[in-house]
Amino acid sequence: MTSQEASTEPANFIHQIRVGWGDCDPAQIAYTGRLPWFALEAIDAWWEHVLGGDGWFQMELDRGTGTPFVHMSIDFRSPVTPRHRLICEVWPCKLGGSSIAFRVNARQDGKLCFEGKFVCVFIAPETFTTKPAPPDIRDIVTPLLRPE
Repeated sequence: MTSQEASTEPANFIHQIRVGWGDCDPAQIAYTGRLPWFALEAIDAWWEHVLGGDGWFQMELDRGTGTPFVHMSIDFRSPVTPRHRLICEVWPCKLGGSSIAFRVNARQDGKLCFEGKFVCVFIAPETFTTKPAPPDIRDIVTPLLRPE
């Protein structure tokens, strides 16, 4: 799996996923439950990219900031199969006082397979209570915001 910035807009981030045989059902398409998994993997890769190597694990343990999900929605457009890499485009679309929303568009062979919106809330892991978006994260995310 590799990640790179897309050349079309600076806020775009591209994460490639190899869809394997084990990800698929007897209909020869990816299990429905694997699609959110792929999207979350792409969002975690986005965090690693923008925070210089720190993904969700490091954010919670080293930075003291958890980001559990409070909303996920996915629209399915075309089946995902092992025939091509799944190209996930990720961008933050909203940064609230204590939340962040992402869009993920996933394509194979140029065809949109699914698109989704994912919202996380910033928390203090030790108390599992909401907290404001940390200033350093706000400074990194704000210039990358792009509308839905």
